[in-house]
Amino acid sequence: MQRRNLDDLLAFVAVGRERSFTRAAGKLGVSQSALSHTIRDLEERLGVRLLTRTTRSVAPTQAGERLLQTAGPRFDEIDAELAIKVEISIDYGLTDIVAQRYDAGVRSGEQVAKDMIAMRIGPDQRMAVVGTHSYFKGRSEPKKPQDLINHNCIALRLPHGGLYAWEFEKAGRQLRVRVEGQLTYNTTAQMLNAAVAGLGLAYVPEGLVQAHMTKGRLRRVLGDWCPPYSGYHLYYPSRRQPSAAFALLVDALRYRG
Repeated sequence: MQRRNLDDLLAFVAVGRERSFTRAAGKLGVSQSALSHTIRDLEERLGVRLLTRTTRSVAPTQAGERLLQTAGPRFDEIDAELAIKVEISIDYGLTDIVAQRYDAGVRSGEQVAKDMIAMRIGPDQRMAVVGTHSYFKGRSEPKKPQDLINHNCIALRLPHGGLYAWEFEKAGRQLRVRVEGQLTYNTTAQMLNAAVAGLGLAYVPEGLVQAHMTKGRLRRVLGDWCPPYSGYHLYYPSRRQPSAAFALLVDALRYRG
């Protein structure tokens, strides 16, 4: 179909849905007279009247209504394929994206199930145990993870109700420490704010606190117990047939570092 025909059909759909040349012209960004001329040309080429015009209203004829019901949804489908709308849900639990009907999820590479397609969207990560200089006044630094039992640690509450155990590793030795403290939150952002306020030690991704450490607001401890781990990956079911919009989103998120 010629481009002119497509443009004319788009113009007709706009008028048919708005029931007004004025509103349709505003929506399309053209003058009312130009739009009226376009519709007349379309009717002449098709050899049928598509719209009934009066001084007060515009309405599709029977033939126009059939064309509107046929062409309108097709243009809607094209718009939907071209538009990318993303809804993000943050959940610290290991959500089953298939059961919950999500298109994709984000996890560290080591947490992605083998039957999923995974694509790296960020560099390797490290965790960091941090506190302010004021917090460490009068307190000795922890030299090993077990020393954290003597500190006021800011805990993370998981969706299922339990507390997250801080994970450490050194020379092949892995430790999980169930810390205790006066504060418990359910997001890392809250934990970081509390740490910056000098209220305790937080265990958060290094990327979140790098700027604070560079500026001297936070001090890092147990760095030798926090090795790098596989960074964030976007993952989705291998049997999924991605739409054009989803493919564009995947390409936009792909890590190229």
